[in-house]
Amino acid sequence: MEHSLVIARRALLVVALVSAVSCSSMAPDRTLAGTRVASFALEEMGIDQMQEAMATGRYTSRQLVEQYLRRIEAVNQRGPGLRAIAEINPDALAIADELDAERKAHGPRGPLHGIPVVLKDNIDTGDRMRTTAGSLALEGWNAAHDAYVVGKLRKAGAVILGKTNLSEWANIRSSHSSSGWSARGGQVRNPYVLDRSPCGSSSGSGVAVSANLAAAAVGTETDGSVVCPSSVNGIVGIKPTVGLLSRSGIIPISVSQDTAGPMARTVRDAAILLTAMTGRDPGDPATRRAPVPASDYASGLSAEALRGARIGVSRKGHFGYSPEADRVIEVAIRVLREQGAVLVDPVEIDTARTDECELEVLMYEFKDGLNAYLSALGKRGRVHSLAEVIAFNQQEAAREMPFFGQELFELAQAKGPLTTAAYRRHRANCQRWAGPEGIDAALRKYRLDALVAPTGSPAWPIDLVNGDHYTGASSSLAAVAGYPNVTVPAGEAHGLPVGISFFGAAWSEQKLIRLAYAYEQATRHRRPPGFLPTLNPDQMLP
Repeated sequence: MEHSLVIARRALLVVALVSAVSCSSMAPDRTLAGTRVASFALEEMGIDQMQEAMATGRYTSRQLVEQYLRRIEAVNQRGPGLRAIAEINPDALAIADELDAERKAHGPRGPLHGIPVVLKDNIDTGDRMRTTAGSLALEGWNAAHDAYVVGKLRKAGAVILGKTNLSEWANIRSSHSSSGWSARGGQVRNPYVLDRSPCGSSSGSGVAVSANLAAAAVGTETDGSVVCPSSVNGIVGIKPTVGLLSRSGIIPISVSQDTAGPMARTVRDAAILLTAMTGRDPGDPATRRAPVPASDYASGLSAEALRGARIGVSRKGHFGYSPEADRVIEVAIRVLREQGAVLVDPVEIDTARTDECELEVLMYEFKDGLNAYLSALGKRGRVHSLAEVIAFNQQEAAREMPFFGQELFELAQAKGPLTTAAYRRHRANCQRWAGPEGIDAALRKYRLDALVAPTGSPAWPIDLVNGDHYTGASSSLAAVAGYPNVTVPAGEAHGLPVGISFFGAAWSEQKLIRLAYAYEQATRHRRPPGFLPTLNPDQMLP
């Protein structure tokens, strides 16, 4: 399950790179414990800057793709060995050429025209790339059609550069898993300190953006798997309201909580990506609730947006698990005040009730959703049900389960259908407690525009033997309610990034993005990673 559920509730690379791409032209400019890291012309370049460069002829889309392919070869497979990219799109250069020709003949389609973007490897692409969720059970599988959000990105002119590694099956296989590990891709590494966790399950997407392997990425979240890897990798992540983005063509966990979400180095870039992916999809009934017309989330961004905004500090259950995260967020709270926000501190919401029911809901929904997805594969698929995946993992235990098992799979398999009374009761209670009686009640009582909390702790050491050393996070309330959550870099603890989350009512993305942007502009905490092998204890001493 996603990091904030699986690990908090303990009770319960194969990389196909384009062969013609090499890094021989990249002159290394620094050495870190034997790992050579090269300078990179596109480092920290935003989407607007790339558009300007293409408009003036400084770069073409093909040249952007070529630069990122060299970066991936140098940093992902070799050098620090991040293992964030699972597969390169073999058609990426050809697509870029087509978009360059179109730009020359007709001008750009919009802000994503020619921009290289990567996708989490549980999102279908109807091309020559695989969709595996990191599992060998889906090795070699090609989807027949694009996921709805992928089609939207292609229509906007994005170049789908590749697929990112992830926590296998979006981290719902075991409660003792290591975030960012999959049988297909191996262990993703945090680019700030390489022996630290990238957090999951959109770990590869977070690392790819942070390490400048692509302009932006798409992740998915059930609970924490967009915002946590964004936080620990020092980037921006937006987990939208369930239904704002279609889930069609995405390997599911939960019909109640699943959503795709943009991950980028800046709030504006994430907002551009979010705007491109929105739209009502007949294949996903949840999108019928989405506002019409769709918003341009990158418009109206202002450094003054915090002035007069009423923001509540959600402390109960969201502070206290990490002194370092608390320290960073206390400074962030002072910044919010200095920027003119009215702080209501504390605002306490009971988070314990949702903890009691969320896992039960997800177990029922995972079995139902995965069975539906796999059964649709027909003869092209190796497995067609959760039961068959469990059997495959048992048969291939040496490759699939060298570090942790599949006890959550087995727990889900034992559940009944979604008509089961216990499931319906748990789902109704969970959503009511997190939404109307949780976030909504707090916003109404204190007349708030948004709530803030630490997104999570700094990254912990990777431990394949014992699993993640997770201590806490703030993602669950918004996740269970199906409400939006935006995380932005808030500072660092011993060189490890910490994010601050802005979350609020359903469909309040525009407001949250504007508040997050104003905070980002006031602080500018984002910095590129240094690929340190480990933390030096001597340097950590005061």
